Amino acid sequence: MSKILIRGAKVLGGEAQDVLIDGETIADVGTGLAAEGATVVEAEGKILLPGLVDLHTHLREPGREDSETVLTGTRAAASGGYTAVFAMANTFPVADTAGVVEQVYRLGKESGYCDVQPIGAVTVGLEGKKLAELGAMHESAAGVTVFSDDGKCVDDAVIMRRALEYVKAFGGVVAQHAQEPRLTEGAQMNEGVVSAELGLGGWPAVAEESIIARDVLLAEHVGSRVHICHLSTAGSVEIVRWAKSRGIDVTAEVTPHHLLLTDELVRSYNPVYKVNPPLRTERDVMALREALADGTIDIVATDHAPHPHEDKDCEWAAAAMGMVGLETALSVVQQTMVETGLLTWEAVADRMSFKPARIGRVTGHGRPVSAGEPANLVLVDADYRGEVDPAGFASRSRNTPYEGRELPGRVTHTWLRGRATLVDGNLA
Repeated sequence: MSKILIRGAKVLGGEAQDVLIDGETIADVGTGLAAEGATVVEAEGKILLPGLVDLHTHLREPGREDSETVLTGTRAAASGGYTAVFAMANTFPVADTAGVVEQVYRLGKESGYCDVQPIGAVTVGLEGKKLAELGAMHESAAGVTVFSDDGKCVDDAVIMRRALEYVKAFGGVVAQHAQEPRLTEGAQMNEGVVSAELGLGGWPAVAEESIIARDVLLAEHVGSRVHICHLSTAGSVEIVRWAKSRGIDVTAEVTPHHLLLTDELVRSYNPVYKVNPPLRTERDVMALREALADGTIDIVATDHAPHPHEDKDCEWAAAAMGMVGLETALSVVQQTMVETGLLTWEAVADRMSFKPARIGRVTGHGRPVSAGEPANLVLVDADYRGEVDPAGFASRSRNTPYEGRELPGRVTHTWLRGRATLVDGNLA
């Protein structure tokens, strides 16, 4: 592999420096660097970050290749600055055996655009009745460490306890989709003033908060790790904050769309805003931003949920839940967290690279931008402003809530172990 010299980038948003990549590794970081024969990337004014890591991505393959494939999903990831993604288990067949997770892992290797770490199902078929082959998935070539029935809640307390006990043996983590099913039957949006006015079934905050409260107590009792997926309410923030104050081993994520959008948008009845958990209130959005800033919420995760046109372009009640997010995540975080003064770019690297890699225990990612480290990097033009045009997405699906919205920032380059996957905004 040839040498690459990134010249004049603001490393983690700090002072301008040069970064020399030699093969798969960062060879040097400093000023006035030179390398004969190196490909030079002029990066003056741009932000250089470690490659982003997404702990919550739906790649749909196997079984729903009409929505996304591992190849198209990882191309979208590279376009958004990601060098590693964790693929959720709600595929067809479900990723509840060593065979299925190894298939996803192999497809990720073949794609070449970013590393794919499969997430294993907690229960067989996501049915919540019997533990899946957790140990076999961990011992497989995929080396699964994160387990989740995302899309469905592990609502049986006994099953959840057993899962926490099982993964503790090898340092794994259970990632919970916190949704009490009996409190959300027929739910279409956040329960509140807007749902009452629109006559849509409400998804109450307590349905999320009650499961989180139970699970942090179970994690404390067992002495295991629990991760809360797509936390969305102010009350959930307070429960996680309380749990951390007790020393409970809990981590939590927030999605970009829950940092920006509110349930007021549902007044349009546009199914692009239909998502699980639902868009909440302005009060919730502000609480989530503050919690991400103070570390109560550990990371940003996209919950990238692609759907084909026919599953979203229909009446609200029949529409599928979910939004694509890999290609816009960093821009939304820049707008909601950096430009509001809540996070520095160094803190963005912490929430979108260092910590998710640590929680998922994926090697080679979420590492400092320093000599000797793997050259997994992303270059961002933070001064860019432009309208979101889903026609240009690398994802197979177009169900973005940001179409036509102006967002800041643009990923110009992504490198995976020194190989460019995105160059000047174009996939390599």
